[in-house]
Amino acid sequence: MARMTAADAAVAVLRREGITDLFGLPGAAINPFYAAVRRDGRLRHTLARHVEGASHMAEGYTRTTPGNIGVCVGTSGPAGTDMITGLYSASADSIPILAITGQAPVAKLHKEDFQAVDIAAIASPVTKWAVTVMEPAQVPGTLQKAFWLMRSGRPGPVLVDLPVDVQLAEIEFDPDTYEPLPVAKPAASRAQAEKALDLLGAAQRPLIVAGGGVINADASELLVELAEVTGIPVVPTLMGWGAIPDDHHLMAGMAGLQTSHRSGNATLLASDAVIGIGNRWANRHTGDVDVYRGDRTFIHVDIEPTQIGRVFAPHYGIVSDARAALERLVEVARERAAAGTLPDRTAWADECALRRATLQRRTHFDDVPIKPQRVYEEMNRAFGPETRYVSAIGLSQIAAAQFLHVYRPRHWINCGQAGPLGWTVPAALGVCVADPDASVVAITGDYDFQFMIEELAVGAQFHLPYIHVLVNNSYLGLIRQAQRAFDMDYCVQLGFDNVNSPETEGYGVDHVKVAEGLGCKALRVRTPDELPQALEDAKKLAAEFRVPVVVEIILERVTDIAMSGTDIGHVVEFGELATLAEHAPTAVNAALPG
Repeated sequence: MARMTAADAAVAVLRREGITDLFGLPGAAINPFYAAVRRDGRLRHTLARHVEGASHMAEGYTRTTPGNIGVCVGTSGPAGTDMITGLYSASADSIPILAITGQAPVAKLHKEDFQAVDIAAIASPVTKWAVTVMEPAQVPGTLQKAFWLMRSGRPGPVLVDLPVDVQLAEIEFDPDTYEPLPVAKPAASRAQAEKALDLLGAAQRPLIVAGGGVINADASELLVELAEVTGIPVVPTLMGWGAIPDDHHLMAGMAGLQTSHRSGNATLLASDAVIGIGNRWANRHTGDVDVYRGDRTFIHVDIEPTQIGRVFAPHYGIVSDARAALERLVEVARERAAAGTLPDRTAWADECALRRATLQRRTHFDDVPIKPQRVYEEMNRAFGPETRYVSAIGLSQIAAAQFLHVYRPRHWINCGQAGPLGWTVPAALGVCVADPDASVVAITGDYDFQFMIEELAVGAQFHLPYIHVLVNNSYLGLIRQAQRAFDMDYCVQLGFDNVNSPETEGYGVDHVKVAEGLGCKALRVRTPDELPQALEDAKKLAAEFRVPVVVEIILERVTDIAMSGTDIGHVVEFGELATLAEHAPTAVNAALPG
């Protein structure tokens, strides 16, 4: 039997579990682990500038490719507490990431040693498991259990805390015979699939609501197949966006209070039965639950048993991994189609398609300063269906979901439930590490951008090129819009006269200079006519210099984006609606006059 340090055993387990990349920062209490990584020589490491940034890089890495698990590493004390936001974000969206932290020696844990904190207790509410390993021989088994937990049932993050003396102790371990534990996932039965299809068959206007669980389960092709076999239109949630291509004739649009399409809300309200697959009935999707439920029949398929009935009681619940459920549903639906017993949904699908074709928001404006809608119109022209978009929260994200187009799963990478500001830059870098050849485009407002702007240096150092579209209105735009209900505009203005950069013209921070100072390239755009060339120039700069390229777009200070504070039947359309084709020239499946 091989004898090695517990830290060496930990690295061996990571490699046997398929890990190739780490994101983190070394420090005294985790240095034995880093020494083991150095001795092994086969794990790539991306050095973050902030440990929260490392956790979001791990998230972006996981979300990019099926089967990926991002790993973030940090020392004791504040490194672990810095990871909490990333762990929360991953937990909320069912994203498996592994956090590894250093810790004070076991004998010092109760003595308020330097940077000694009970990180397992702190992280417990936002992880599937958080544990401080007290015995060196338990390190391999603890990590084995960690990977099993991250992959089994509802996916999610785990934190493993390693005291420095535990890392250094020698143990017996044979990495060559190590095997990952078999993953456990619930699967729908044939009888459950038959009952679900019976309920949908009894309806006149059924819908499929596809959540992030469909994408997490790598089941998007099955979702599209189910829609095509049954003829039932699909409303993806924000986390399920891309599970069905935006230009598919059965893509009915997204529903919700904010990140929604007019057609998606109208179609949801017109439906009489809904099967939700891999979704959690998030409040920004449903709005007022009574309005959302109406008199509709609801079927809910989710991998987590306690998710069934959490928000409201469905008429029928199925505990199943989304892929397993869709496999069974497709199997039964195909049999019924062959037997001629599936209802004809052509008229309903055509009705939904007509709403999609005609209920469009206007995007084409020539105003200066630039209206945000025009930005997304030009992005649709500049970036193709292979683009991986990354965004976090704010009016920029809401508008992106209303106006951009996504055609493939994992090409809209977004933190859904947690929505931490600053997420976008590090997450985009994690996407770049996971898919080095991808076309990655991030979209944020100025405030989100400023939260973790230092991580741009990581992209410059490690040559992780992506394009960062920065829409700058020098405002906390979403909070300002929310403050309308309080008749105030208070503590949300970010503008000031920059004594070093008068060219910012009262917009405050000179993002171009900051980005360049961090080793990146940057452009500033002030008029709509400049947008196409700027986006093309950004592509060329990213390809030539292999660094992030920031395209700062100076927006009008105040724009209210369509949303509702109550229910999906009362979304306020602050902006103009498209009545002619020229008003929304990049809209998909649109049929407007002119």
